[in-house]
Amino acid sequence: MPITDPDKNRNTMALPAKQQSVSLITLCLMALVVGSVTGLGAVTLRALIGLLHNLFFFGDFSFAYDANQLTPLSPWGPWIILVPVIGGLGVVYLVKNFAPEARGHGVPEVMDAIYYREGRIRPMVVLIKSLASALSIGCGAAVGREGPIIQIGSAIGSTIGQRWRLANWQTITLVAAGAGAGIAATFNTPLGAVMFAVELMLPEVSSRTFLPVVLATGAATYVGRIFFGLQPAFLVPVMNLPDILLPTSFSFLPIYVLLGIICGFAAWAFVALLYRIEDMFEAIPGGPYVQSVIGMGAIGLLLYGLSISVGNYYVDGVGYGTIQAILTNSMTSVWLMGLLFVAKILATSISLGAGASGGIFSPSLFIGATLGGSFGALLAVLWPELGFNPVQFAIIGMAAIVGGSTGAAMTAIFMIFEMTANYSVIVPGIIAVACAIGVRRTLSSENIYTLKLARRGHYVPKDRHTNMLLVRQASDVMQPITSVMDITADAPGAAEPGYMLVTRGRHIVGVRSPGQSDGTDHGALHRRYVIAREKDIMTNVLNRMGERGRKYALVVRGEGIPHASNVIGVIGPSEVAAQMMKQFRS
Repeated sequence: MPITDPDKNRNTMALPAKQQSVSLITLCLMALVVGSVTGLGAVTLRALIGLLHNLFFFGDFSFAYDANQLTPLSPWGPWIILVPVIGGLGVVYLVKNFAPEARGHGVPEVMDAIYYREGRIRPMVVLIKSLASALSIGCGAAVGREGPIIQIGSAIGSTIGQRWRLANWQTITLVAAGAGAGIAATFNTPLGAVMFAVELMLPEVSSRTFLPVVLATGAATYVGRIFFGLQPAFLVPVMNLPDILLPTSFSFLPIYVLLGIICGFAAWAFVALLYRIEDMFEAIPGGPYVQSVIGMGAIGLLLYGLSISVGNYYVDGVGYGTIQAILTNSMTSVWLMGLLFVAKILATSISLGAGASGGIFSPSLFIGATLGGSFGALLAVLWPELGFNPVQFAIIGMAAIVGGSTGAAMTAIFMIFEMTANYSVIVPGIIAVACAIGVRRTLSSENIYTLKLARRGHYVPKDRHTNMLLVRQASDVMQPITSVMDITADAPGAAEPGYMLVTRGRHIVGVRSPGQSDGTDHGALHRRYVIAREKDIMTNVLNRMGERGRKYALVVRGEGIPHASNVIGVIGPSEVAAQMMKQFRS
């Protein structure tokens, strides 16, 4: 009698109750929907930010708002101090009563959902995060709009995955696709968005996860360009990028290394200060409303103080106006850029510590632009004959701070290239980003996203290891069958150490786990198993075991219908664990 697979009549894609695994084509179509809806979400978020900004700063009911322009001084005068306070109270109300996970910069919550909650994000987050973030940014909190749209896009992907009861890995893929789509639509950076999802979001990088992410980011970029145009996020006049960016001389290499090292220390300081200030606010008695009034009141005082001392708010909201001023060489003062560098770090840390809802990506760009710009301006003063100016070093500084703080090197490099449409920044950007990440990781192994989760005891892998087990053949991993017991025979065969195959004639009953050295005391009889060919790749074997909820696979020799005599080995939990441990031996 041939061996029969106990599950041969069941759906080979069977999953735990109430879950289904759709085809790759269907998943890609869902990703297109996620990307398109996320793109529309980015449009809506920008409109809300513009409306609330105009209402609170100028008393105008208007959606017109160009974040790349510096905010004109408000007619409220010193009363502008109260604007961040009013907005902060509204944010606390929304977050406290409807979606606590919408507090803060959002990306850690998405990563937590991916690694610890099977990709599940509540649909309510889409609405509350949109309103809370628009209120925070519109009222002057020094946070970015990319974190909110990442969380919004991820929530959209998670909602679709939960609605269709997709397998966990497919829901997680849609969550990552939504995150990438949010970045793409916000910054018009499809390549950088894909790298963001790959470096920070996807636990698995394969064709079945990569293709949906690419399609989602492409769709979101397309939608964003329909509404926002084709231009890059920042305009950089060509005359502001001299040939010193090109690798024509070794004399400039130490300069890029030095800037990268400085940015690495700055990224570490930003991460450390952010969470130190969050702890300080949590220790303030009186609850979130009191904490918000204190923190956002400080932001209001900072904005008003900057307006009367240097003529503009500069650090309010996403801060793109300041970045654009540096990139057009309109801001060249070393001391002013240095002042804004410090002010933005403090303003962002206080805003998030006080409960604001917004991202840290835009503040990282601001911090990098001001630090790099002041570095370049100082070089121009010291060596005017070399043609240095703040612009090229501001761009490199943006990449280095983003890479250093997030740990996403390729994301930082690709995004800065796409955001400025200048390929000449690639080589010095690579050097500076590598140095910045090296310095920050030396000082702190956690980046600005994972540190928040690590403080909860939720650790997220920051490195990707190729699992060599998955490419091994079943015959390389299995433990050989050492004895066979036919329960219908008058004299069953003697037991040996190792796995024992239990049969009823030519029919498989199950397998007993290894016994002691003398072959006695074998483990329980396992009747639930899958069949694997000796040349099957372990990826496929483990997929079948996981999908059917089996702990053991019987490895058979040859093709065609297998018989009991074809069984040559067993793959069980101990064999998988042993192969996994080999990867971590020194």
